[in-house]
Formats: sequence, C-alpha cells, structure tokens
Amino acid sequence: MNSRLNRKIRRGHGQFMGMEVLILNTVGRRSGQPRETPVAWFGDGKDGWLVVASGGTTTHPDWHLNLMGSPDRATVELPGKEAVPVTPHVLEGAEREEAWKVITAASPRYAKYQGKSDREYPVVRLTARA
Repeated sequence: MNSRLNRKIRRGHGQFMGMEVLILNTVGRRSGQPRETPVAWFGDGKDGWLVVASGGTTTHPDWHLNLMGSPDRATVELPGKEAVPVTPHVLEGAEREEAWKVITAASPRYAKYQGKSDREYPVVRLTARA
C-alpha cells in the first residue's frame, strides 16, 4: 500500500482519505536503511507541515521513532516536488494545543483516535532547513 501511495504522491496526487499527504523520508534507527512513509499533514500558517504520530495505542509509530533518532537526515516530498530537508520539532504545551485544534478541526477523526489511546499523540512541526 505505501509504495502505491508513494507513487501517487510523486505523480502529483497527494490526498488519502480526504487528507493532504506527503512522503516522510527517514533513516531506520536500527537498520540505518532509508525509510519512506506517507503521512497526513496539516498547515498552520507557520511555514511548515504538522504531522501527528498516531497509530497503535501503546507506542509511537516507527516513522516517528526513526525521525527523532536521526532528525538531521529527514526530508519530505510533496506531491510532484523534489525532496526538501526538514527539521522536526515536537510541539508541547500551549503550542501543541493550538496545533491540535487546527488538526482536529480539519480532520475530526484524530480526536476519536486519540480518545482510544493511553498515550498522547506527538504533534511534530516539520520546517524546511535552509
């Protein structure tokens, strides 16, 4: 499924289940191998992309652990565009709450997913590196 969606994104079609999607390129924290993950993103008007480390109920998804393990090697691909190096910043406190409101207003399913989990989903702002 991921490879099919990745091809679709690279051809310029970046939606899945009604959400905008990008390809997050990371490096496996144990293997050191390149990893590609399609991830829904949300804009917040601050020159970056908001992504939510949802999925599963007890642990953060592998893409999030890989991203945090090698943040200096992360890139994103937007539909039909070249990869852009990014810097991840995990949002906390009021900054996270503000972003969470934007995300759940755009996609209420995230609030439902969060309600089924014992962990707080990390919200990460990805900003282009200069």
